[in-house]
Amino acid sequence: MRLLHTRLRVADLERSIAFYALLGMTVRGRSPSPRGNELVFLAAPEGGSEIELCRIPNAPAFSFPEDLVHIAFQSPDLRADLSRLAAAGVKVTEPYTPTAHGALAFIEDPDGYEVELLETHPQ
Repeated sequence: MRLLHTRLRVADLERSIAFYALLGMTVRGRSPSPRGNELVFLAAPEGGSEIELCRIPNAPAFSFPEDLVHIAFQSPDLRADLSRLAAAGVKVTEPYTPTAHGALAFIEDPDGYEVELLETHPQ
């Protein structure tokens, strides 16, 4: 078995596409689902990893408990990426924090999903 993608339910596809483009993701495809939902597949620049954005027409607003789920991206220069993302209006929820093997930070996507950014140093 191979993990193909992770689905995130979103309220506004274009807003979410723009956010994930800031993290280097590109649109790989769009399609309706058999259930009538709007789907957009985003690919990571290095390939292999994908996110499926799903908008459910006429669905009520949604929310989920804090710290329930997050996705993570590796950053080669976390301080520079945080500066660039903050300048683009991205909400930083946990600032640059050194760790034993590098550093981490958390940002929030337009629908409130936590996104972890990791910078690792060779050991």
